[in-house]
Amino acid sequence: MSTSGPAVNSITLVGHLTSDPVLRNLQDGRSVCDMRLAVNDPRDQPPLYIDVATFGASAEACAKYLAKGRQIAVTGRLLYREWEADDGTRRSKHQVVGRVRFGARPDDAGQPADTEQPAESESEVEAF
Repeated sequence: MSTSGPAVNSITLVGHLTSDPVLRNLQDGRSVCDMRLAVNDPRDQPPLYIDVATFGASAEACAKYLAKGRQIAVTGRLLYREWEADDGTRRSKHQVVGRVRFGARPDDAGQPADTEQPAESESEVEAF
């Protein structure tokens, strides 16, 4: 069976942050923000935990405005990584790399999401 065109790797998830975002810089100077997302299963299954990374201005905005418990949506590519841990065991994880959109703050029930925060760049995170 042949396919026409490249394979599509696209994922969109909505969930809540399980901890505060962590901002770090790569060796080339780019900012990256690492987050962990809990996605609830509608069939009453335990939540699915996914690592999320975003880069540049989006990473800086996430680190500045997001905190544990905050709802976000992420759209990006699903990656699978494997490595050897210090104890010699093989480890692996799935991670989503892409754009992050903010949801309403947990204490802002009924309020529009992030409308009071000015965008710092065109690639800044969008409100949903």
